[in-house]
Amino acid sequence: MMTFLEGLILLLAVINLLLARFALLPLRQPTTIYIWVVKVAVCGLSPILFLCGALFAITGGMFDSPLIVVAGSSGSLLYAMHMWRVIRKTSSGKDFETAFGKQWKERIPANLQSAVLARPYEFVLPKPPEANLTKDVCFYTIPENDRHLLCDIWEPPAGITRSGLAFIYLHGSAWAVLDKDYGTRTFFRHLAAQGHVVMDVAYRLFPETDFMGMLHDTKHAIAWLKTQAAVYGVHPDRIVAGGGSAGAHLALLAGYTVNNGPLTPSDLHQTDLSVRGIVSLYGQSDLAATYYHTCQDKVKYSALAKKKKTTGAPPSWFEKKMGAAFHRLGFDKDVEPGMLEPMLGGSPQQKPEAYALYSPVTYVHKDCPATLILHGEHDILAPTDAMVELEAKLRGAGVPVVMHTFPQTDHAFDLIFPAISPSAHGAYYMVDRFLGLMCSA
Repeated sequence: MMTFLEGLILLLAVINLLLARFALLPLRQPTTIYIWVVKVAVCGLSPILFLCGALFAITGGMFDSPLIVVAGSSGSLLYAMHMWRVIRKTSSGKDFETAFGKQWKERIPANLQSAVLARPYEFVLPKPPEANLTKDVCFYTIPENDRHLLCDIWEPPAGITRSGLAFIYLHGSAWAVLDKDYGTRTFFRHLAAQGHVVMDVAYRLFPETDFMGMLHDTKHAIAWLKTQAAVYGVHPDRIVAGGGSAGAHLALLAGYTVNNGPLTPSDLHQTDLSVRGIVSLYGQSDLAATYYHTCQDKVKYSALAKKKKTTGAPPSWFEKKMGAAFHRLGFDKDVEPGMLEPMLGGSPQQKPEAYALYSPVTYVHKDCPATLILHGEHDILAPTDAMVELEAKLRGAGVPVVMHTFPQTDHAFDLIFPAISPSAHGAYYMVDRFLGLMCSA
């Protein structure tokens, strides 16, 4: 007869096995933020869950319990399959070879070759020395209301040789929530340890502004950093823009519309706004495709929303847990994050020109900056197919582009448990090499 302890271990082994469903299979829209977070967390924790499964199997053997052995070993095997798929694909250098030629590795400066991640997966990321962080630096003031736009500047630690490259990072937001310095410190410390400077930008969000205002904020950030390049030891021609999700969308749009007058602030028409490269982490290239991918034609409730449909108010436990960050991150706004109709005045059928106007894929041309696209195969919020289309158009225009799709991976994969997540490590591995190439003469 099974003892209480055996029953408890069997229950945990079965739960561990059932959670593997989130690592292996995609979610379906419409969904909720809670289910999405579970999937991203399970994928991020897959190395730990793999070890848990193995431990359950060993324990089952000690108890002479076939049920525990089967449940534990099955879970461990499934997590191992997920990890193997992610790591195996990342380890291939074909993406960079296609974009930058067979000798691409030799183009990365020698000092950076020894600083980047050596492998696409480390069980635990090496802990870098503490970077020099300056918070809340004003990079632009909105003339109409004296609103200060702020950024954080991450500089290399003492003793680290500067690479001369700066990375302008635009946070994910669904264009309506979140802020700079949220979930990205591991990433920024990692980059600063290689000698890069990171400018973490807090751009305005909806409904304070619209897509044009967000794009203008992005271009003002680029212009400001160019004027401050000497202060931070940066070469003005070694600036890379990028970000996650909505931030990636804005980086792509800004990088591809450098000489587009209508999409450039009037005070910057005579300013060099070019960047050397773009990094898109699960970004959006076609807003119409995003609209239909997230089923906004069928539902009017965002998968990212924190509000309860029944009460119209955020869950009290969520507000309590967030504390002061609840307001800072915009969760008390009366707005549905990610919903495009309020921001663009209608659906793609009603406003096709508006959706095209703010879609980076519209502006692909031969002089677009080199682009790194990192995307999850299972991304439920930003359609992978649209990024494949963007890659094809860039390649057709002769623009160096690297697109890497992480198997069985969903949106925001680099932000949850990045220290051990196989997909996060893979993203760091790819970004390291891309930024290294952007440092080449």
